[in-house]
Amino acid sequence: MTGEFCDLLETFENQYPERDYTIEIVCPEFTSVCPKTGQPDFGTLTLIYTPDQRCVELKSLKLYLQQYRNEGIFYESVTNRILDDLVAVVRPRRMTLVAAFNARGGITTTVTATLNSS
Repeated sequence: MTGEFCDLLETFENQYPERDYTIEIVCPEFTSVCPKTGQPDFGTLTLIYTPDQRCVELKSLKLYLQQYRNEGIFYESVTNRILDDLVAVVRPRRMTLVAAFNARGGITTTVTATLNSS
């Protein structure tokens, strides 16, 4: 199942599909909203993946992530939803999403979700 913003994600052809290599994308300005308090949540998303036939196009990723700015969603849910959407569109060999959220109330949270398609 993919999220409601998945249609914004675009890909391009991997020029080296026979080779295992890693792509790391860091998005230091991710924002969403706490569904309990309505307060904004800020975090850094780090996407690490080994592509197969397709790679994610960065502008579409940026536009996709911006859709969460007003979305009331827990850290665990947003991390797994983004990973599910990216996996559905890119179909990588492996993919990990690390979502490191800024401190709120003296507590920081990092959620890591991984897919190994092997």
